[in-house]
Amino acid sequence: MQTEIAFSIDNSILLSLKIDKEEFVRDALFQYSLFLYRKGKVSLGKAAQLAGYDKIEYIWKLQLEKEPIFDYDDIEMNEMISTAKSISSKL
Repeated sequence: MQTEIAFSIDNSILLSLKIDKEEFVRDALFQYSLFLYRKGKVSLGKAAQLAGYDKIEYIWKLQLEKEPIFDYDDIEMNEMISTAKSISSKL
């Protein structure tokens, strides 16, 4: 099921941006999906779906925009490294 959401903007905005409404909508959906992904409100897959991409295309788009795909802080990174070392020592 899909929900349609509509809003209006002045044509002068599109003219000043030199884009058509399809490109504006595509960019707006990408930016909003990125906002939700950064806030942890949606997964990478849901962000991609909202933006109209599959996961691989979305990751590629994030790379083009120089956006981190995984944004871990130092504590999380150290925990992952510690866990990986612990697992590998048991192999």
